[in-house]
Amino acid sequence: MTDNEEPDGGGDSSITDQQLDDFDTNREGSSASEISSTSEEIQRQDSNDPANDPLFVREGDEDGSSTHIWADRDLLSIGTVPGPDRIVGRDTEIQSVAGEIRHLIHESQPNHVVIYGETGTGKSLVSRHVSDRLVDTATARNVPAASVYVECKKNNTETRVARTIARALSDKSDSDIDIPRIGLGSAEYYDYAYDIIDEYYDGLIVILDEIDMVDNAEGLLHELSRAREAGHTDAYIGIIAISNDIDFGQKLNARVQSSMRTTDFVFEPYQSDQIEQILEYRRDAFHDGVVQDGVITETADRSADEHGDARKAVDVLRIAGDIADDADAEVVSPEHVDKAVKRAEVNRVKETIESTSPQSKLVLYTLGRLTGSNNRRFRTSGIYSQYETTCGDVGADPLSYDRVSQILSTLALMGISESHQVGGGHKQGVYLEHQLIKDKDVVMKAVVESDERLSELHNGTYEI
Repeated sequence: MTDNEEPDGGGDSSITDQQLDDFDTNREGSSASEISSTSEEIQRQDSNDPANDPLFVREGDEDGSSTHIWADRDLLSIGTVPGPDRIVGRDTEIQSVAGEIRHLIHESQPNHVVIYGETGTGKSLVSRHVSDRLVDTATARNVPAASVYVECKKNNTETRVARTIARALSDKSDSDIDIPRIGLGSAEYYDYAYDIIDEYYDGLIVILDEIDMVDNAEGLLHELSRAREAGHTDAYIGIIAISNDIDFGQKLNARVQSSMRTTDFVFEPYQSDQIEQILEYRRDAFHDGVVQDGVITETADRSADEHGDARKAVDVLRIAGDIADDADAEVVSPEHVDKAVKRAEVNRVKETIESTSPQSKLVLYTLGRLTGSNNRRFRTSGIYSQYETTCGDVGADPLSYDRVSQILSTLALMGISESHQVGGGHKQGVYLEHQLIKDKDVVMKAVVESDERLSELHNGTYEI
């Protein structure tokens, strides 16, 4: 073998000899790009090519085309901010919020705003939409401005919020400042943010979504609202704080209330016709004709009756599309919506119990197992006896009776179950009875999927 020859590995070639013969036969007269394209097509057709892994690529999709269900699935993503012509039922709120922060374009201090309302009422959507438009207008008027959105549920300390603001400003400004992810306190991150603001911007809008989740919300709001007055920056900073807690503003101390002097707005839940219009504006996430008649109306009606949450309604429609896609169905039907409603509820319960202890999951699983179709109540003693059996099934050491009783009280506070004090009658004293207030199958599927031990007990899943 010469130095230029390749050793024969003895294995199967990814391109067969017949394919090479056919390729050579048709090669004459072809351009270099055509030859390259043909070679790539041969590779794509090979079953061993990772590009065609059957775990992810279905038959007929080898050419990279999307499924026949989805045209643009991202339109149903929770984080997608639709264009102004797709925002439904919030014209008044948009005008009101814009009126409070518009002073920034005149290089003047914007008013601070607190927006209240239940989840899925458009608070975040309107805040981001108005802030983005304000930045565009200010920039067009030669007033350099920026907006930063902070999800406080994930950044639930003052330090994390300050870090998020600083890093977001660094990204937006293309600053070459290297901001550490860890190892600094809130004061250092504020300093980074103020340095970037003074170098690149005259104004900033900070959106603090679910501000009530921040441990030291008062310190955060006081710092940002007094930043210019305290000489930390020459720029004007406006705050839009968003909260599900209608009493949040009243809980702030007098110092913060004085420095903020907020304008408050309350966003009401969407009505059925508004949710339907919101979903209609997202219909083009699907290919034409894929969504059956009645699917969007049913999704909107059920969402309005249960919660009035447009975010949940969009989520249900996306899940329905995924269910239809996974089943290789031709259309999205009301049956897919039924399944999507349950799956969405499972996801919400999983999110609720995600932070609970492994033992809490075993207690919840036990209550679910005891619950039958009549959804009757169970005494703590009966639950504890079955809980000990559950622990034995998964090889866990049971907690004390009193600790299990405490866990049952916590589950009630979380809105998954409820507890009732019952008089036992003559010489029987008073005791507690517990029952699920969420659908049993939804709870069982959520808790099984959230705990590896329970998942193994059910061979990986709990079918509903």
